[in-house]
Amino acid sequence: MNRRQLEHVLRAASRISEDHDILVIGSQSILGSHDEDELPLEATSSMEVDVAFFDDPDDAKADLVDGAIGELSPFHGTFGYYAQGVSATTAVLPEGWHERVIVFATPGTEPGRGLCLDPHDCVLSKLVAGREKDRAFASALVSHRLIDLEVLAERVTTLDAHPLVLRQIGDWIDAQRPTTAS
Repeated sequence: MNRRQLEHVLRAASRISEDHDILVIGSQSILGSHDEDELPLEATSSMEVDVAFFDDPDDAKADLVDGAIGELSPFHGTFGYYAQGVSATTAVLPEGWHERVIVFATPGTEPGRGLCLDPHDCVLSKLVAGREKDRAFASALVSHRLIDLEVLAERVTTLDAHPLVLRQIGDWIDAQRPTTAS
């Protein structure tokens, strides 16, 4: 996915939901911080944008978006990418993430704007999910020096997750650190 495609999804989701603020919580939130040319393939290979809304207690807006421009919709068939409407509570995120969202607002997103996760918060949410594709996404961002392991290590302690999951994430962070020769 690229920024132009993200803009298209945000524009459509805003019109469908009649909400200008769209929370982007999946891997494509990285496009709020970086142009696709700066990113490894693993970071842009998804054709799905996970979108949620702050003012959507019963997930009605997310369901509207999912039905109109979601997977297997005419939108998906026409453009090759789609939105997945999800609950704002879908992702497990570190404390303070609300204050770190990155606003992605261009003429192409109007009338909406994307509120994209900070890349470190996005990576932590992916590591909590623990799927192979999520670890590959996180590893690619680390290897391209787009993620600071120290920031991850600080924020992992604020995640509301099972202690075993937190330990696994801590071990993953440690495994990413360069080894020093003796």
